[in-house]
Amino acid sequence: MTWMALTLLAFALGVLAQARVRHPLMNPTLVATVLVAGVLLLTRTPYDRYAAEVRPISFLLGPAVVALAVPLYRLRALLAREWRALVIGGAAGTLVGVGADLLLPRLLGLSAQAQRSLMTAPATSPVALQLAQVTHAPPALAATLAVLSGLLGALVLPPVLTRLGVRHPLARGIALGSVAHGIGTARAREESEHTGAASSIGMGLAALLVTLVVALLG
Repeated sequence: MTWMALTLLAFALGVLAQARVRHPLMNPTLVATVLVAGVLLLTRTPYDRYAAEVRPISFLLGPAVVALAVPLYRLRALLAREWRALVIGGAAGTLVGVGADLLLPRLLGLSAQAQRSLMTAPATSPVALQLAQVTHAPPALAATLAVLSGLLGALVLPPVLTRLGVRHPLARGIALGSVAHGIGTARAREESEHTGAASSIGMGLAALLVTLVVALLG
């Protein structure tokens, strides 16, 4: 219970920090990750023990992902009109990410475990955890890399899209969802409901395409 309380407190502090300091680095998930990781290192607590104690929180990842379907239902008419652009954009973004995660680890000479874990990084962490059983990647590493890719995407992509002149909410949303999955979708919802709905589609497509890639390569 101690680690679960600490995790919830760290996330609450992240939310407060984001409300007071409007900066991309004040992402609640990033703040909570840094705080909890710091305490784990200081106390020399094994990750397996931490994961076991916060299992109730991890279980809520599934319902949280399902809840992202609510804005999809509200905006179903708009999304149905733009489905071609959303599907093509989401699939392109995900496949580029998968290709990079398959190629770069080999070029850098990373370990086989790291290569297998990175294969599922474009998918949201609950999907990466399940696919780790198929790829034989360490579940903790697969989930961690998925979260890190989401954090980096949520931090880097919005200002890059703005700099490139991409301002349409559906375009921004599908890019965030296909690259930064759940964390990116949370970031997209801060911009607008339209952006968040498109991001949910991108995240769903990413999970589907990564699963298909794993099935084909497995």
